[in-house]
Amino acid sequence: MNALSIPTWMVHVSSVIEWMAAMWFIWTYGEVTGDRSWRILSYGMLPALVSAMCACTWHFFDNDLSLSWLVTVQAAMTVVGNCTMCGAGWWIWRSSRQTSV
Repeated sequence: MNALSIPTWMVHVSSVIEWMAAMWFIWTYGEVTGDRSWRILSYGMLPALVSAMCACTWHFFDNDLSLSWLVTVQAAMTVVGNCTMCGAGWWIWRSSRQTSV
């Protein structure tokens, strides 16, 4: 666990917690408003959460070379997460246009 300093660990862990909270708030917003398209954004955020957990796991084990595949998974999940969140944003936009017409 020496790969990162304590303040850097605090940033990593708090970022993961904030991301999970954001997913929960978005899900709750969808329930409160009755607009289920917001739930899709919450699901779309999951790959980015997996990416963050890969990074934390790799750092937790001192960037062990035997776990270097986690870096590839992290990069892939970042790309997938960006695409799913973009798609979810489009879905929300499309849903809002349909309800306002």
